[in-house]
Amino acid sequence: MQVVAQMTARDVMTRDVLTVRSDWSIDRLAEFLIQNDISGAPVVVDGGMLVGVVSLKDIVRHNSLPETRSTENQRPPAYYIDHAELGLDEEDMASLRWGEVSSVQVRDIMTPAVFSVAEDASMADVADTMVRGRIHRVFVTRDGSLQGIITALDMLNVIRDDR
Repeated sequence: MQVVAQMTARDVMTRDVLTVRSDWSIDRLAEFLIQNDISGAPVVVDGGMLVGVVSLKDIVRHNSLPETRSTENQRPPAYYIDHAELGLDEEDMASLRWGEVSSVQVRDIMTPAVFSVAEDASMADVADTMVRGRIHRVFVTRDGSLQGIITALDMLNVIRDDR
């Protein structure tokens, strides 16, 4: 077992990063996040360039705006209900629109700021980046290219395994 103080982002990161495209509809995004049991993902454009991050919270925030709320009181699809453990409470669930296809794209709701660390960043640097940014995931990059992702759950696993 490697001591946390000696570990780097490279040691902890998940290398196979699921990404979403900036031109996806938010309906496609929601389905992708739910199917992959993730709460957010990096956003890329043609060529794989990293341009932002998007999460279920962004979808809820967008759909909570008065001009985007549906006037119909429809029941959400079962796959949304089954994933309430991803942090959506009843109020969040009620704010989502159901029954209509949205023309809004990921680029319209994503956060364009990207928090990243180098592959050789220490675990303290990774934690500091996440705390300062108040974020749940940080991207690991090399020369601006996405190499991996470290989530809050990954950090908890590191702490647990260090015992």
